[in-house]
Amino acid sequence: MKLLDTIMTWTDEIQIVRRDLHAHPELSYEEHRTAEKVNQLLQSWGVETHRGLGITGVVGIIRGECGTGPAVGLRADMDALPMQELNDFEHKSRHAGKMHACGHDGHTAMLLGAARYLASHRNFAGTIYLIFQPAEEGHAGARKMIEDGLFKLFPMQAVFGLHNWPGLPVGSFAVMPGAMMASSNSFQVRLVGKGAHAGMPNLGVDPVMTAVQLAQSMQTIVSRNLDPLEPAVLSITQIHSGSADNVIPNEAILRGTVRTFSLEALDLIENRMRELSENTAAAFQCDVEFEFDRRYPPTINHPRETEFCTQVIEKQFGAEYLHRNLRPSMGAEDFSFMLLEVPGCYVWLGNGDGDHRSAGHGLGPCTLHNGSYDFNDALLPIGVTYWVRLALDWLAQHPKA
Repeated sequence: MKLLDTIMTWTDEIQIVRRDLHAHPELSYEEHRTAEKVNQLLQSWGVETHRGLGITGVVGIIRGECGTGPAVGLRADMDALPMQELNDFEHKSRHAGKMHACGHDGHTAMLLGAARYLASHRNFAGTIYLIFQPAEEGHAGARKMIEDGLFKLFPMQAVFGLHNWPGLPVGSFAVMPGAMMASSNSFQVRLVGKGAHAGMPNLGVDPVMTAVQLAQSMQTIVSRNLDPLEPAVLSITQIHSGSADNVIPNEAILRGTVRTFSLEALDLIENRMRELSENTAAAFQCDVEFEFDRRYPPTINHPRETEFCTQVIEKQFGAEYLHRNLRPSMGAEDFSFMLLEVPGCYVWLGNGDGDHRSAGHGLGPCTLHNGSYDFNDALLPIGVTYWVRLALDWLAQHPKA
């Protein structure tokens, strides 16, 4: 593994920034302190900045000194999660009910480190855009930045993303062409019947039994309608109805999630869910309201950009640090919106198994969205080196992009 010597000399400073961000987590579209810190650091290194895209987003612009050329984007997410931290080390969250439990503090710190290096090494042609994105955790900050003009104001020929990945060995990378992470979608079915005395069910229309039948029928969609070789998940996670043992209620509500790796599979599942909801309700004499919310599309890497990332990783870190055959995840990521607009690639960087956590960590595992999680600071120089090499190599290999 070859790390850039200059970066190693100020890794401790990057760590201080990372831990400061961890101690002051901010939720989606509330990243005002984080954005201000990012903006101040970028400007202190001579980086031009643009603020306000996606409400709290920050874009840094680094122009090369060797003439005009192509443009490439590097993206990091900034927001925290609405959950309580269980750790008790010095840099634990200072805000109850808010925690950097997904490593976005580390992602921001690594991209800041890359900005510092690139700002002082501008012997390249072209432009590097540093995208500090808000609201990844379920609020589609990437889509909001795009709607506010991200790719119109800052046209780029490729965009790249990175996420730490617990369980993957420290400092190793995983990447694959095609679907890397699933789409994330939620649904609600409201069944309206006619309430009655539970001892006289013939006088009412029972939405509870309708919900039971519908829940069972929906489980056949993946097993009987979808190609068996097409991965998908349909999970009913909530059923709400009733208030007393002797009352048939007026309505029942089912809620849940659908995950797929392709839009074609998603179309099929949504259509079948709607058909089953309407026809089952009709069969049981209920009215129905079906809502399906497509939240995040699948994260689909582009083949050429994926191959480029693998070359950067193998060249800089060694082939032994690259995992090509990891399975994709049913988790979701709103970097997917950027990949729908611009070619690019998303990679995972191994965060280890939690051995890096200092005394005072919680008793839970060091996994994403867990109150005992903490980003592994050993990744900081690795992530910075990756971003620097990827950006410079991409610009050098695409002079006419």
